[in-house]
Amino acid sequence: MSDRATYALAVAVCAGAWLAAGLPLVPAVGAVALALAARRPWFLVVGAAVLASALGARAEAGLAPPPPGGEGVRGEVVLVSDPVETRGALRVDVRVGRRRVEAWARGEAAAALRPRLAGERVWVQGRLRAPSPDARSRLARRHVSARMSVDEVGEWRPGGLVGRVANGLRRTLVRGAAPLAGDRRALLTGFVLGDDREQSPAVADDFRAAGMTHLLAVSGQNVAFVLVLCRPLLRRLGLRGRWLATLGLIAFFGLVTRWEPSVLRASAMAALACTASGLGRPAPGRRLLALAVAGVVLVDPLLVRSVAFQLSVGASAGILALAQPLALRLPGPRWLAEVVAVTLAAQVGVAPVLVPVFGGLPVASVPANLLAVPAAGPLMAWGLTAGLAAGALGPPADAVLHLPTAVLVAWVAAVARWGASLPLGRIEGVHLVALGAVVVTGLACRRRRRLAVPVAAVGATLVVLAPALAPPSGPLEGVPVAYGAEVWRSSGAVVLVLDGADGGRLLEGLRAEAVARVDVVVARRGGRPAAATVALLRDRLPVGVVVAPEDHRIRGAVIPAAGAVVQVGGLRIHVLETRPTLEAEVSRAPPPAPPTAVTAGGDAGVGSLRCSSSSVCAPTT
Repeated sequence: MSDRATYALAVAVCAGAWLAAGLPLVPAVGAVALALAARRPWFLVVGAAVLASALGARAEAGLAPPPPGGEGVRGEVVLVSDPVETRGALRVDVRVGRRRVEAWARGEAAAALRPRLAGERVWVQGRLRAPSPDARSRLARRHVSARMSVDEVGEWRPGGLVGRVANGLRRTLVRGAAPLAGDRRALLTGFVLGDDREQSPAVADDFRAAGMTHLLAVSGQNVAFVLVLCRPLLRRLGLRGRWLATLGLIAFFGLVTRWEPSVLRASAMAALACTASGLGRPAPGRRLLALAVAGVVLVDPLLVRSVAFQLSVGASAGILALAQPLALRLPGPRWLAEVVAVTLAAQVGVAPVLVPVFGGLPVASVPANLLAVPAAGPLMAWGLTAGLAAGALGPPADAVLHLPTAVLVAWVAAVARWGASLPLGRIEGVHLVALGAVVVTGLACRRRRRLAVPVAAVGATLVVLAPALAPPSGPLEGVPVAYGAEVWRSSGAVVLVLDGADGGRLLEGLRAEAVARVDVVVARRGGRPAAATVALLRDRLPVGVVVAPEDHRIRGAVIPAAGAVVQVGGLRIHVLETRPTLEAEVSRAPPPAPPTAVTAGGDAGVGSLRCSSSSVCAPTT
């Protein structure tokens, strides 16, 4: 089978799984078998597309939601993911019978589920319900067909032997990282295991804004390092035993890292490479990627809709196709050219996914990754080996072993924070079109090679810098920047209305709208989640005044009087009531000539709230 046919096979399988037409399964299997027997590659491409489409339709049909009235659950369930804290609750995917369910727990039930890990069995009592139409497609990517509210959690027991060993390794790594601070420990588990559950919203936002989230996902580099680490033992085995042991090691590593989409792709490629090498027919990376994509999508057709899988495939394709040609053409030392080439190639590969799905590709990702990637490899390698030793030995050896880890993690975190602070903007669809035009121009100059590289370099640089040179955005009127948050902007003034927004998503949304400061924050609720969100906002942006309801817990917030009208810049805030939540209307209005003062009630230490036409709001004492 030629390389071109292999690439076509991967594209055809993905297209068929995406369409998921209700085609008959048996004829599709027969067509694939006939094409394999006849050794007709292009017939195999067509047959595989039909088979993927039939399998995709069957997979979607198996995600039928429970009846409208819901179903009661009382018994033992199997955890298929690790519990995650989300919006004051605990979320975990469990298997109830043959159905995969997203379970939510609060209070005592959440406390009982929090220490558990995937593969363990827990007795629960709750009720199933169908997910909302908006969430159904998103949950389907994880094979989830229902949601469950957990009312009670009982006894638990470990899973099978392999699962217990995998969970034991995870707990050993986490225990060994105890000497590291909270965010540093969470970053280490992200680099080694792809586990980002304990990351703070601030750190997660830094990595998103700097385009470095891929460093916290397990990839082929992790799989390759594990195989290199075990090579001395594998060499002692015979050819067949080495092959079986390698496949088993890859599978076990996938189990430890929870078979994330990037792990599936990397594991499939490693298994194919091991098999091809054992047969004496080593294959190039692009061929292995195509075969791996086709294989995993046929096994799990719903994977084709996973953004994480698309990003993993895109980054791998970009590196395999562009890294070497770019490295040969870039000036400077060889090692630097290779690092720059891999970074640029990966960004080009993920751009077709990041731009339409997330609204753009951070320009800061290029310099940030150039600085962080050289430290990411040693961090992953040392964190895994020293982490296991630290977990086994305990204190004080764990603190000594993790001294290099602390330095490397601190460096990567500092690079992420620095990259997030760069005002470089994001590459959007129009910039991708312009980059395409630059590439075409460079190809048109191929007869004049001396001009091709300078023209392409200058053009690409101008396109990349265009977002940073773009004029400021115009007015905004109630634009949602996250679930539970909307922003208003007029005459230079910015008002943010908060109603239970997640801090990390809020920062991401504000950055997408080029909001560099907030003059007034209208917090409809004043509990601990709102206080944490406001604290995060203050840590990342200049924030003026925060108005909150009575009995709030937000430090330094002002309680306005019901009926008060506050004008800042071209925006007017009309306070309707302050108990139990703060109800206010925000609208555009001509800025007032003189400053206005509104007496604040409920906070004796605050005094009054003063807002002026210069967009400056501050509490006065």
